[in-house]
Amino acid sequence: MDEILKRLEIIEKHVLDQNLILKNVLSFNEACHYLELSHSHLYKLTSAGNIPFYKPNGKKLYFNRAELDEWLLRNRSATNKEIAEKANSFKIGEGRAAQ
Repeated sequence: MDEILKRLEIIEKHVLDQNLILKNVLSFNEACHYLELSHSHLYKLTSAGNIPFYKPNGKKLYFNRAELDEWLLRNRSATNKEIAEKANSFKIGEGRAAQ
């Protein structure tokens, strides 16, 4: 019986996660779950203006999932290969300028 309950909890979690992916507008609690952030950390991000959010009635916070995705993907770090390619192209360009 315990095994069945554990499996049902896992299924329920997957269904809830899938619902978040389908929604365009997330509530504060849904955004915390989606971003895997604590409530206090998300409040700090909103109060500092570091994350996009909406307050239609001046109280509750809502988030556009697409904007959260963009926020998550900011400040991309280049791979070692990309850095090496950029360095090589800079060296080639520098060598041509010297000639």
